[in-house]
Amino acid sequence: MKLQGLLLLLMRLFLGALFIYSGVVKIINPAAFAEAIDNYRMLPYLFVTLMAIILPWVELIAGVLLLIGRWLRSSSLIIMLLNIVFIIAITSAIFRGLDIGCGCFSVSEDAAKVGVLRLLEDILYLILAIILFRSQTIESAH
Repeated sequence: MKLQGLLLLLMRLFLGALFIYSGVVKIINPAAFAEAIDNYRMLPYLFVTLMAIILPWVELIAGVLLLIGRWLRSSSLIIMLLNIVFIIAITSAIFRGLDIGCGCFSVSEDAAKVGVLRLLEDILYLILAIILFRSQTIESAH
């Protein structure tokens, strides 16, 4: 396996495992995740509830697809879109001075706070998803 192929595999496995973990944590406690979403003060509560129920399953399914190597373009596109939403939410919270848990990988009281570090992490995940998406686009063109 070429180095490029190995790097793409490692990125795919990393992002897949990360989003599986993130989804499972939220699926286990949807009420706490709904509260974490509501803390951003961006959505009406009806949408908060829907997001708390749907979003973790989207994360889980996209992560599983990345991990097993199926529908890589679609799953990396979903991961890209999720990260764009996360970046917007975190940026908004930072600019509004909200001192809240991000709800990213934990929905407990001691979850990581919204801040520049969380923003940079999501930008990194977005870049990895873009690389994976583009690698599939290039592959399908050949």
